[in-house]
Amino acid sequence: MLSGRVIKFYNSFFFVKAEDEIIPCKLRGILKRDKKIGGAVCVGDFVEVSRLNDNSGVIEKVQSRRNLLLRPLVANVDRVILTFAFDAPKLHPLLLNRFLALAEKSALDEIIICVNKIDLAAAENFLAEYESLYKVLRVSALTGEGLDALKKILSAGVTVLAGPSGVGKSSLLNAVDERLRLKVGKVSEKILRGKHTTRITELLEYGGGFLVDTPGFSAVDLAEAGIDKNNLRLCFKEFGAFANACKFMNCSHSHEPDCAVKAAVDSGKILRERYESYLTLLAEV
Repeated sequence: MLSGRVIKFYNSFFFVKAEDEIIPCKLRGILKRDKKIGGAVCVGDFVEVSRLNDNSGVIEKVQSRRNLLLRPLVANVDRVILTFAFDAPKLHPLLLNRFLALAEKSALDEIIICVNKIDLAAAENFLAEYESLYKVLRVSALTGEGLDALKKILSAGVTVLAGPSGVGKSSLLNAVDERLRLKVGKVSEKILRGKHTTRITELLEYGGGFLVDTPGFSAVDLAEAGIDKNNLRLCFKEFGAFANACKFMNCSHSHEPDCAVKAAVDSGKILRERYESYLTLLAEV
């Protein structure tokens, strides 16, 4: 058997890179009945493959996953770069914090915020208040600003670019390496949202690693990712420094008295924008 990694799922085939070739594969029957989260096999999985006479293959075994990003669905990820645009479409704090909560739930090694179209920004340090929590990249696919820092990050490990449609993820990757030739769409003038141009999730080789351009989306179902009223607070990592001082052990940080997290918001130690997003998401879940 050959060992390899699933780099794409398309047209009912899992495409596995094994050594120097890419093998289109189907699943062994027993794997089709696997009901684990994310399915038996997804992009990014390390697998064992047996060859067939027609040079296709059958996935016989899937190795344990180090982590799993549920939206988009990619396994064994080193980092996610949550990509937004300064404008066209405009970045909304609730959407930003929704994506951050989802990434935190996935237990990734590194979460980075990337703001494209920074050439449209009047404020040079846009999102500076988030820099105590996450690394923030400010880039422009149009002018090339910030692309050197992005290239350095993309050159090692598996990096997923995720975010709403129309923010320029594919444009950024084309600016990083024009050989990728990813399809680029435009923002709808009528609804001010991007159109889905990336249709599939695929690992693309870059430098010594892989990068993933994913289909864009604006709505993220937190419940689908296993986020509920009991664990949402854990997805806002700055709450942890204050939560032990709350009066109640399982404080939701919403309505309870003597809540240390609410006190930290009032004193400016926790960003109020983040806390208000938390309350909105809490009401949702």
